[in-house]
Order: sequence, then structure tokens, then C-alpha cells
Amino acid sequence: MTNPTPGGDLRSKLMKEMQPPSECAYSKVTIVGVGIIPQLLKYSPDTLLCVVSNPVDVMTYLAWKLSGLPPHRVFGSGCALDTSRLKFYMAERLLTDVSSCHGYVIGEHGDSSVVVWSGMNVAGVRLTDLKPELGTDKDPEKWLDLHKLVIESANEIIKLKGYTSWAIGLCVSELCAAVMSNRKHIYSLSTMVKGCQGIEDEIFLSLPCVLSQNGINAVVNLTLTDGEKEKLKKSAKELSELYRSANL
Repeated sequence: MTNPTPGGDLRSKLMKEMQPPSECAYSKVTIVGVGIIPQLLKYSPDTLLCVVSNPVDVMTYLAWKLSGLPPHRVFGSGCALDTSRLKFYMAERLLTDVSSCHGYVIGEHGDSSVVVWSGMNVAGVRLTDLKPELGTDKDPEKWLDLHKLVIESANEIIKLKGYTSWAIGLCVSELCAAVMSNRKHIYSLSTMVKGCQGIEDEIFLSLPCVLSQNGINAVVNLTLTDGEKEKLKKSAKELSELYRSANL
């Protein structure tokens, strides 16, 4: 690092590169982490780490292990962008402003992510109160398609131009601003979730988090349906298996 900044408040670790759809990103995880984290902490030992590189849940876990920092000072962008995309599609369908639409995508940043359909609301009105079949295969309005759009957005962009940049860049800018200005806004971030929602493994995945100048102030204990809990546990299980396969 040519410009060391002792005592820096926040470091965002981002590695983006052109990648063919068949490339397995996991093979590079350990090499990248070992090369970056120790040097970063050498110059800024009191920093927070915001991890953006994919696979973000694995990279965030690795950053935490290599840094030795307490869990609340290491977090990943996780499902923050997924949540923003969900709200956008939700607003588009309901013909209202996105700022009035509320909901979260949680779990792994990937195919096993979970939409909290039971918590989606506009002005405090839960959509499941109006449409009990929302987010199920029986839903005639096919709201499940919104989740598919969220998942496929990044893959479609990568297929067309080889990488993602603008959306995740804006998302990370928002997260950094929230830290630097101590906003205490809530985002769906990749964080240590052991002990949350019945998860017993030491893993990082996304849950709504209060983000401040100190890092993760708190993890919101969402009220989930039994089905949503099962999907979240399945997402956690897949991440645990991934950690083992990557020898992390």
C-alpha cells in the first residue's frame, strides 16, 4: 500500500474482474484474502472491513478469520443490493415510489437467498394480509418472478458486459456513507449469524443489520414464517458446506 492511513475508519475490499460464467470463484478466495487482509490491518489496525468481492459471504468470513477483528467490525455487502432490487421491482409492480416499499432479501447472496414475503409492506400494510398466496407457487400474480429477477440480474449483466460495476458501486457508496455519518440505517448485510434465527454454525450470511460508525450495532430479529425459517436454514447449510469444501 503506497498511502498508508493509520487509524482509518473504514476499508472496503473490492475485487472485480472479467469472469466467464463457468469460472469457479471459490478457488481464488484464500489467495486473495491472505494477500490483502494482513497488509490492510498493518496500516489500519482500528478499521472496519466492508467486503464486496464475490463470493461475498465466503470472502467476509475469510476476512474475519484472517483479520482477528471482532465480528461486528467485519461485514459484507451481502444482500443489500438484492434488497434494493427487490424494492425496485416491488414499487414497479405496485405503481408507487420505492421509498414507500419495504422488504428484505436475506441469507446467502446467491441462488439460495430468501425473500421475506411475510414482512413485505407498503405504508405498514403487509402484502400477505391482502394476498395470502404471495410468494408461493399458487400465487396467480406470480410474485415469485420478482425473486428470480433479483437473482438473475447480476448474471444477465455479466453475460452482457462481463462484469458488474454501477449498481454495486452505488450500494457500497451508500454503506460507506452510513458508516462515516453514523446513520444507524438498517441494511441486509453479511454478518456473523451464529445464534441468530436458530443457526448454530459459525458462518456469515445476510440479515438486517443496524450499521453505524462502530460497524454492526445490532442484528434485527425478524419474525419469519416456518417456511422462511426453513429456507434460511437451508441457505446457511449450503454456506457451511461451501466453507468445508473450500477448506476455510
